[in-house]
Amino acid sequence: MSEEARQASGWRGPLTGLKVLDLTRVLAGPYATQNLADLGAEVFKVEPPQGDETRHFPPYVGGESHYYLAHNRGKKSLVIDARQPAGKDLVLRLAERVDVLVENFRPGVMDRLGFGYETLAARNPGLVYCSISGFGQTGPLRDMPSFDIVTQAMSGVISINGEADRAPVRLGLPLGDMVGGIYGPISILAALYERSITGRGRQIDISLHDGLVGMLTYFAQLSFVNGVDPRPVGSMHANIFPYGAFPCTDGQIVIAVLTESFWPRFCQALGLEEIADDPRFRTLADRRVHHVALNEIVFATTATKSVAEWEAILKRHDVPHAPILGIGAALSHPHTLARGMVVTTGHPTAGTIRMTGRPVKYTGAPQAPLEAPRLLGQDTADVLRSELGLGDDELRALADAGAISTGIAANGEET
Repeated sequence: MSEEARQASGWRGPLTGLKVLDLTRVLAGPYATQNLADLGAEVFKVEPPQGDETRHFPPYVGGESHYYLAHNRGKKSLVIDARQPAGKDLVLRLAERVDVLVENFRPGVMDRLGFGYETLAARNPGLVYCSISGFGQTGPLRDMPSFDIVTQAMSGVISINGEADRAPVRLGLPLGDMVGGIYGPISILAALYERSITGRGRQIDISLHDGLVGMLTYFAQLSFVNGVDPRPVGSMHANIFPYGAFPCTDGQIVIAVLTESFWPRFCQALGLEEIADDPRFRTLADRRVHHVALNEIVFATTATKSVAEWEAILKRHDVPHAPILGIGAALSHPHTLARGMVVTTGHPTAGTIRMTGRPVKYTGAPQAPLEAPRLLGQDTADVLRSELGLGDDELRALADAGAISTGIAANGEET
């Protein structure tokens, strides 16, 4: 398809035509299904009558939670009370018609609800069923409740984060949850490829704990090799020097000399040509041994100029560097904007809102504009009509029985 044709058709992305039943809430699961929606999938988010818990997390804009808005764009919202037989039947019927189901309840909950993998696979053998949980479907911690900070603590991540000689702290980014939103879609796409060959789906077991342990990478190898736990080093690197945040007259600047090719450029940029061939600093291994002496020299040098002055100098010498930006400054940076990572869209109650853009782009294939998260239950009637063929009388009967809601306005009244 040409670029013009894609634009004219409102191309959603390479997953156009893929249907996802989203039985997730809070962060890990919703982030996974949002990533699928960003790639073009049609996502049916099924919520209980009170909605996803995060709809009630302050602060709000136009009656909508900032938290919910952050993780649920591009999805259709259905309110179905699966505790009622009629509501349960609707979920089962939807599961027969989708390609993918994503859930992030504790292990065993979906079985108790009647939506376990074996039950749904018997009705839809091609279903790719992704279960995201804190500690996975097996293991001694299988039934333990978990949130981001629990995952960070149990995986060892907190132990390496923070300033040296101070108590470790959790990552500001909730990576313990977001890792499910990364590995979930990867595993789903792999299972869909397998299904294209075998015709059968499978259950996927995503553990947030597994995800962060897997991300330990070279920290894990340090522990394996040295038998010693890595410790927090703040913004510096444990083994690469110079690498970290360095003082300036008006703040700090990050400089990263990760590979040998940047070492002579760095020395020239800082006017420290005399140390380029100093035996103490000639190689990465040498600089690791003598990092205290090296850092003293670098700190004293960077402290003589402003962040802006060092930015200009380091850019001229092609040395990796960056100012330390706040979230607002990062979101308004010209490069962020040029890459389409801040977009605006309309919302029924919040008006014009800004959202982060799609992190994945396709060269020569622009996607349709992002859609704002929906109001609670906004799409219940439309989806049940289109997917299950329900008529107005059936929808009214289900709504009267409390099995569904066809839309909740910002003031909490049914529409």
